[in-house]
Amino acid sequence: MTATTSEITPEIVAQHGLSPDEYAKILQLLNRAPNLTELGIFSVMWSEHCSYKSTRVWLKTLPTTGPCVIHGPGENAGVIDIGDGDACIFKMESHNHPSFIEPYQGAATGVGGIMRDVFTMGARPVAMLNALRFGQPDHPKTKHLVSGVVAGIGGYGNCMGVPTVAGEVNFDPSYNGNILVNAMCVGLARQDKIFLSAASGIGNPVVYVGSKTGRDGIHGATMASAEFDDDSEEKRPTVQVGDPFVEKLLLEACLELMASDAIVAIQDMGAAGLTSSSAEMASKGDAGLELDLDAVPQREENMTAYEMLLSESQERMLMILKPGREPEAKKIFDKWGLDFAIIGRVTDTKRMVVKHKGEVMADLPVSALADEEAPRYTRPWVATPKKPVLEAADCPAPEDYSATLLQMLGSADLASRRWIWEQYDSTVMNDTAQGPGGDAAVVRVHGTKKALAVTADCTPRYVFADPIEGGKQAVAETWRNITAVGGTPLAYTDNMNFGNPQKPEIMGQFVGAVQGLSEAGIALGYPVVSGNCSLYNETNGQGILPTPAIGGVGLLKDITKTASIGLKRWGDQVILIGETKGWLGQSIYARDIHGLTGNAPPPVDLAAEKRNGDFVRARIESGALDTVHDLADGGLIIALAEMIMASNPADDVGSQIDLPEGIADPHAFLFGEDQGRYLVACPEDVSLQLLADAKAAGVPALRLGPAGGRHYRIGDMVWLDIPEMRAANAAFFPNLMAAPLN
Repeated sequence: MTATTSEITPEIVAQHGLSPDEYAKILQLLNRAPNLTELGIFSVMWSEHCSYKSTRVWLKTLPTTGPCVIHGPGENAGVIDIGDGDACIFKMESHNHPSFIEPYQGAATGVGGIMRDVFTMGARPVAMLNALRFGQPDHPKTKHLVSGVVAGIGGYGNCMGVPTVAGEVNFDPSYNGNILVNAMCVGLARQDKIFLSAASGIGNPVVYVGSKTGRDGIHGATMASAEFDDDSEEKRPTVQVGDPFVEKLLLEACLELMASDAIVAIQDMGAAGLTSSSAEMASKGDAGLELDLDAVPQREENMTAYEMLLSESQERMLMILKPGREPEAKKIFDKWGLDFAIIGRVTDTKRMVVKHKGEVMADLPVSALADEEAPRYTRPWVATPKKPVLEAADCPAPEDYSATLLQMLGSADLASRRWIWEQYDSTVMNDTAQGPGGDAAVVRVHGTKKALAVTADCTPRYVFADPIEGGKQAVAETWRNITAVGGTPLAYTDNMNFGNPQKPEIMGQFVGAVQGLSEAGIALGYPVVSGNCSLYNETNGQGILPTPAIGGVGLLKDITKTASIGLKRWGDQVILIGETKGWLGQSIYARDIHGLTGNAPPPVDLAAEKRNGDFVRARIESGALDTVHDLADGGLIIALAEMIMASNPADDVGSQIDLPEGIADPHAFLFGEDQGRYLVACPEDVSLQLLADAKAAGVPALRLGPAGGRHYRIGDMVWLDIPEMRAANAAFFPNLMAAPLN
């Protein structure tokens, strides 16, 4: 083989992120030394980002099947049945490392990449979501990172004409050196027009479409599989540059060709670019591929085989076409002004053979790259020690409930995110029925009365304190948020953001979180159908909080039967659904007001979650309830404040509630973060029937008092004017972003 004369030294192997044992396995698989191009291929395909070598053994324990599941994990995105021959296709992925180095392009290309995962399967994207984590608000880099990431998400999504309808944002010191940018895309397709990625048909042409290949993003997958250090900002060349206008053309061209029967298989060129797309297609089809890089459209001169194979230039796809359909396909891509090139063919060799300038640059068994021969580790792990329960007596009550409530409403984790989501177009396509600011977004299935309910959630401090309970809670909260708008939760996607898996305590966090996800998914009938793992989220050895972000999708069969969080009518009765024990451990109140962080998070009773949620959803579907809010961060006192602030400002629907008799610890009752709870508001006659039905169903339900008045009153403890609450809640982000850079 004459591809290169470079000697593969231990230093070069290490630079490619491969361990000595992994290089030894390569030698064994090939029965020879690889050349530099082949080493680069192994480097990206065996990276944590592409191979899931530390996590696959545990991910296989998750529930991935169910009545609605058409395609679970393993394809570009998950596919579920939403009735009437319609399918919903969705996935969440991370772009953490690139977004820290270059926040605008990192976030933008994260959005572009996840959109391609969805439309490569034949779906038109109809909604975008995101889950963002930043460091301390006063950290020198936070303002710059927030500004760049939000602009990148908005810039790409808005240009694509896809609404960004929901998301979440957290701040914590653990993300100071390693932010998280998780993007989720939801699309719609017909069930008889779903496209998969397995290469087939010996001799069929391999076709490259989209943008030209440049030198951007080389070794991006490897970078995403390594820790950061003080020199990480020098890795800017490994951050891709996106062009949403080209992606829009690519979307339309692909969907136009998909309307025919010309495509055999199709795969997005994402992480590891041409290498991963070709190897994965061959692996899934149990076939081989032969590629000629001379035919690859290039935007830079003198590109090497190594550079072309590892480039992560954006807006590119790889297709297998039926023979003879090339002219038809080329005509479509020419019309949309995109590159179209036949760069290879499907073979029966089960090998990936790459040629350039007449030389064979790589000749590798496909099984060694993306199949059974790639590394799989069962890494050592230790369980996270259980933490003590925080008793109400050990967490003081506030001296001034009203002042404390205002402080919390203006805090980093509870303040309004309006400054962020107003930069996103949430209504384009004209099917957004509920956008940002509620429990879940509601997006109509165009031309029908059906709608999707979508949300993204995780509470990292819970997961850090107890990975099993925190994992359960992350899944249960998305299930609850979908339920709160009247949706039936169908399936979820996960984005598993963790630190270094070679540390047993970090691997233990992952194992525990997966156990929690699995238990919740099984108990709630809510499988996972797609996902992404992002490991090595550490800087100089300091890891992030374990963050298994969950993106949930549910179905409303009748969009007219839905609920939202804002109080709507004076005189409605406010009713608390679910049991309140006053759990203060890991609560925002205990952490922010008293600095108490070392305690156990609230337990998740999955049977109670399902019972309470099914009860609430049935009342929404019957038309009895149109005002519902789930209880989460901040507890009851914050949830009711959010319902008041979400009321129509022209009406300013406040509330006048009194604590039930016999409450020993009012602060625990109000600020506790017990799970499985909802606040609902409904007219007096409806409330009487609801309370009777709840009693019959064994669902805890407690009348708190009426909505109405232009203020927020709780007994003689809280009295706040609504404009004052809104002002406190709205100030955080404008003040943060207006502050001078440190």
